[in-house]
Amino acid sequence: MRLAKWVAAALVIGLAFTALAASSKVKIINQSDWEIHQLFLSPVDEEDWGPDQLGDQVIGSGASFTLTGIPCDEYDVQLVDEDGDECVVGGVALCGDRENWVITNEDLLTCQVLTE
Repeated sequence: MRLAKWVAAALVIGLAFTALAASSKVKIINQSDWEIHQLFLSPVDEEDWGPDQLGDQVIGSGASFTLTGIPCDEYDVQLVDEDGDECVVGGVALCGDRENWVITNEDLLTCQVLTE
C-alpha cells in the first residue's frame, strides 16, 4: 500500500511541475508613444478573445506589465491604446523562452494601418 501512495504522490507532484512549466511569465514593455489600456489574447487557432489581461491597469509609455499564468502558446494579441485604436499583432510566442515582449511605435502603426 505504501508503494501506491508514493506513486500517487509522485504523479501529483509531476502534474504540478508540468502545470508550472506550461505557464508563462512575460514582461510586456511599452516603448511606444501611446498608453496601452487593454490587452486581449487569443490562441492563433481560435477566433474568440479572452478577457482583458490588464484589468484596471494601464501600460504607460516607457512602462511595463508582467503577464503571468497563461499557458505557453502562440497568441494573437489585441492592443487598445489611449485613443481607443485597436491593433492586432498576430503570432506572438508567449512562453518562458521569451521573457520580454517590446511594443514599439512601428508595431502599433503597422497593425493599425492593416486593420483600417
